[in-house]
Amino acid sequence: MEQVEIGRVYRHFKGNYYFVENIAYDSETKERMVVYKPLYEREDGRHIWVRPEKMFLEVIPERPDNKTGQKHRFELVEEIQKNYL
Repeated sequence: MEQVEIGRVYRHFKGNYYFVENIAYDSETKERMVVYKPLYEREDGRHIWVRPEKMFLEVIPERPDNKTGQKHRFELVEEIQKNYL
């Protein structure tokens, strides 16, 4: 995985699903930022989130809260093609 795909669903290693709305760029560093939203109800509302793409795609170490057993923090869910915009 090199770049996040806009308009696709990703699963977090803790099991929740998120829709990538866009890519933004940090105005100072020009770093690519992923703009995404949760696809589940949250107690704090359905906010839009931003995270550096590098962190979004990073390899995570083994940890007990990795419910999915995935290798990366977020992974593309191939079987979900729905547009949530």
